[in-house]
Amino acid sequence: MFDLGPVLHLLGLILLVLGLTMLGPVAMDLYDGSDNIRPMLRAMIETSLFGLLLALASKTDSPRPLTLRQAYVLTAGIWVLVPAFGALPFMHGAPNATFTDAYFEAMSGITTTGYTVFTKIETLPRGVLLWRAMLNWMGGLGIAFVAMIFLPVMRVGGMRYFQTEGFDTLGKVLPRARDIAIILLEVYSTLTFLCALTYLMCGMPMFDALIHSLATIATGGFGSYDASFAKWSPAVQYAGVVFMILGAMPYVRFFQLVNGQSRAFWRDPQIRAFLRWLLIACTVVVAYRLWKQAAAPEGVIRETLFNLTSIMTGTGFGTASVDGWGPFPVTVAFLIGLIGGCTGSSSAGLSVFRVQVIFSVLRTAVRQLHAPNRVLVPRYDGKPLDETTIGPLMQYVTAYIMTLGLCAVLISLDGADMSSAIFASWGALGNIGYAMGPLPSATGTMADFGDGATWVMSLAMLLGRLGLLGIFVLFLPRFWQD
Repeated sequence: MFDLGPVLHLLGLILLVLGLTMLGPVAMDLYDGSDNIRPMLRAMIETSLFGLLLALASKTDSPRPLTLRQAYVLTAGIWVLVPAFGALPFMHGAPNATFTDAYFEAMSGITTTGYTVFTKIETLPRGVLLWRAMLNWMGGLGIAFVAMIFLPVMRVGGMRYFQTEGFDTLGKVLPRARDIAIILLEVYSTLTFLCALTYLMCGMPMFDALIHSLATIATGGFGSYDASFAKWSPAVQYAGVVFMILGAMPYVRFFQLVNGQSRAFWRDPQIRAFLRWLLIACTVVVAYRLWKQAAAPEGVIRETLFNLTSIMTGTGFGTASVDGWGPFPVTVAFLIGLIGGCTGSSSAGLSVFRVQVIFSVLRTAVRQLHAPNRVLVPRYDGKPLDETTIGPLMQYVTAYIMTLGLCAVLISLDGADMSSAIFASWGALGNIGYAMGPLPSATGTMADFGDGATWVMSLAMLLGRLGLLGIFVLFLPRFWQD
């Protein structure tokens, strides 16, 4: 019989910690003298109490390491339950959202997507704005931890390749989980501090620097103004580009940088490809816009660089609407959004690693046609790729494209036009969070979508964040059998 006890115990502890983190927004509301402090306190008490009771009820005297099946359930459970309780502050207090909208907002935050259904963001209490940014930050940290610990051993979407980075098997990983978490927290916190300090030096007020640094490093996209980064100076926008790129880098390389192994960072094929593709995309779009428009070159370069970086890293910040640049820039934006950032970061999408492997497989197949008697093997970074990596990766890519299409159809059935539905599915499944299409253009948010479409996007955000197959496997009856 499947033992849910250890999973429920860990989920209870996580909810307890989630509730305690609400002390930050409570303190902010107390400092501001906001009436929203009572709803925030209520949400904190409910979350903490539920988590404590769940942890105590499922505690065992002889804890054991998690099995592979328990790891699947725990990973899915975290990203289903945390948004449900993270939504409570939005329901009990400002903006008094429905459960559908509040869950969507919390899911967008914890999956670091960046979509929002809230309008007039700047009118919300600062405690609520801080909570949104904290959801981004905690989600990014949790995603990085899961990507480094669980996904490789779960063999989701070709991630088994990254077991070669030193995280071998579930039995060996979990005893090291504490050490990995401490180093990751140090690196993640340092990047956040440097980002906030840079924003401050560029002229952003302290509270806004805090909010935007939490969301930038998490590639989450929750800001404090409807205008997003269009409100801020060019210096702030250039700084945002730098830190969005850093947030999309594989965290294992930061570990190595801390240990003095800088060559591994610069020689990483993912990092090189990510920077190269982003540069190519920005260059061709800038050239197209300068050809088609009479505008100041610096403004076009900065606007293009910021928005395309935001899309490819899956951050969701914006300074302008890409929709207005023409069909070619929109196509480029769509393609780099599909690619996403590096595997092992808080970015999502297909990921640079998977796209590189696809190119390697296709190149090998074409070469095989010209030399059918030769034995050719796809390679990544000079290393041969075996079927245990290629097979799950191809399954993931196929499932990703099919899921994107299915979600778009379901969203359109709720009344959205097909263009808006495709972009909504693209942004939710890829955790991109950049609002594009006719329907979001009026407000720059997803507020005009119906409840049915909102739930489809919430599910798509969850699926995209946890690698699709890691969720789909839970619906197999055989998974629950001994």
